[in-house]
Amino acid sequence: MVGVTWRLAFSTTRHGSSLKALYRKLSGTDSPALIVIKDAIFGAFLSHPLRLSEAFYGTGETFLFMLHPRYKCFRWTGENSFFIKGDLDCFAVGGGSGHFGLWVDENLFLGRSSPCYTFNNCCLSETDDFRIMELEVWTFSN
Repeated sequence: MVGVTWRLAFSTTRHGSSLKALYRKLSGTDSPALIVIKDAIFGAFLSHPLRLSEAFYGTGETFLFMLHPRYKCFRWTGENSFFIKGDLDCFAVGGGSGHFGLWVDENLFLGRSSPCYTFNNCCLSETDDFRIMELEVWTFSN
């Protein structure tokens, strides 16, 4: 994103491991968000900030990515609109047939990545289930 300022809005090392705290930190923004997870290094670009939601929301600008051990980007396939979903006990990015491209628990400690129809992605981590060493959320402003 050229011409915008990146701001670290949330980090498990600074703000603790609580999904509720993450929602509070993002409650005042309408900026897109970048989630980065350190296990291997991967994450998601969200077209809209992460928030509690009854249903999936967001747009086809949302995507999943891997940075390490190799770079790979997974963009919207047009297959469905299961972009972003925020619950009290987890959040998810991408979905279809009961699988999420990225799923993170309420303690921001455990996650799961599976192939999903939204992005036609591979598993982002080395194993389907993973432990989160660190999670950061970056927002953007002009």
